[in-house]
Amino acid sequence: MGFNAKAQEQSDLESIQQQIKNKQAKISKQLETAKKLQDNLKDVELQIAKSAKELNKIDISLAKNQQQLSVLRKQQKGYLTSLDQQKSVLSKQIRSAYMTGNYDFAKMLLNQQDAANFERTITYYQYLNKARKSQIDSFNLLVKDLQKVNAKLIDNQTELEQLKDKQLEQQQALKANQTDRERTLIAMQNAIESEEAKIAQLQINEKNLLEALTRAQQQADKQDVTLNGLSAFKGRLLMPAEGNLRKMFGRFRQGQIKWKGVVINGTAGDSVIAIHHAKVLYSDWLRGFGLVTVLDHGDGFMSLYGHNQALLKQAGETVQAGEAIALLGQSGGQSRPNLYFEIRHKGRPINPVNWLKL
Repeated sequence: MGFNAKAQEQSDLESIQQQIKNKQAKISKQLETAKKLQDNLKDVELQIAKSAKELNKIDISLAKNQQQLSVLRKQQKGYLTSLDQQKSVLSKQIRSAYMTGNYDFAKMLLNQQDAANFERTITYYQYLNKARKSQIDSFNLLVKDLQKVNAKLIDNQTELEQLKDKQLEQQQALKANQTDRERTLIAMQNAIESEEAKIAQLQINEKNLLEALTRAQQQADKQDVTLNGLSAFKGRLLMPAEGNLRKMFGRFRQGQIKWKGVVINGTAGDSVIAIHHAKVLYSDWLRGFGLVTVLDHGDGFMSLYGHNQALLKQAGETVQAGEAIALLGQSGGQSRPNLYFEIRHKGRPINPVNWLKL
């Protein structure tokens, strides 16, 4: 090989190395930009979670208030009916007493020839007066009860109006935050252009998840709680959310990276439920997964629920099968509402489809 050939080869090698360096620098820059945008996304999604959680509480209070109003209106109707009946009875008695008059009563007494009849007449009129008094007392009591119900109705209606005002306020805050989120998402999509950067991003997200799960497991090992695992319930566990399975366990996601769980399409704000009795290990925002809840079911079994709109349970709380633990959403940079769901056994992802009652 001549000198010129060797020089050309060296030049080509340096050119390739420079191209690699440039590409790596470009990927690093994209990832650095993405990280800053992820931090912005976290702040916005936490604000969305706060508004969504408050809205959920308001919706529950509104439903409770409406139920109470319905009960109070039924009570009010019942009292008004009873009062009308009492009025009718009292009117007849008053009219009868007026028509009879005291003269007839005195005449009846004077006409009695023996003491026994005299005493019976006195007793009869005393009984009538006592009965009238009792009915008047009942009437007055009904009036007081009706007044109480009317006062409660006014209070409940005032509370209802206040709740509706709060609901509107939170809806407006939620809408504003969602607009900010959309801007951040567009910026993130523009920042990560290359396939290599997308794969690197997923690898970083996976690493963050594993670190979070490891910390959570270390906390679980310290807990003195008896949980029996999921083995006895394979194929019978509850679906964590209503919707269709969109991404399946084990299929390729990007490059050689595979899905470690499933994605369930759903409706924003729907309940996400615990698949089985568990203790909450983790409840926080996690890069790439958004708002995440991790449950410990014992015997090395964990379930993970990601991309939530809001988290309803905190780490350390115990939950029952079917209990709402979050509201379904699209946090973590998702373009549509869905739930990312995993089941792990001793840290290893297992196919949820084999465990859920589909």
